[in-house]
Amino acid sequence: MAGSINSDELKRRTKSFALMAIRLCQELPRGQASTVITRQLLRSSTSVGENYRAVCRARSTADFVSKLGIVLEEADENLFWLELLIESGVARPDKTAPLLREANELVSIFVASLRTAKGLKSAI
Repeated sequence: MAGSINSDELKRRTKSFALMAIRLCQELPRGQASTVITRQLLRSSTSVGENYRAVCRARSTADFVSKLGIVLEEADENLFWLELLIESGVARPDKTAPLLREANELVSIFVASLRTAKGLKSAI
């Protein structure tokens, strides 16, 4: 449940997510498609953790909502790149499954957090 996850746990998970993506990308075969996709996957996966840290430093509810929206966009973008890796045949589904599962979980957590924060913002 999203409500039971604290910010330190999410910092750990988002960093672990980036490290998982780095390891996956290092294992992929070299080629034009994989180079383009892995560059994008690496950028967006590392951006999730970096931007989540910025969320933790938000100065207001509006700032929190804005920054969390960026984190959600980056986490969702990871799903796109992972799907492309699988559907293009560059990566086997069994190699991407843990990263895909974590990306889906992070998206769900950030969607729930964003809904809660937007509810708080409208109550202020």
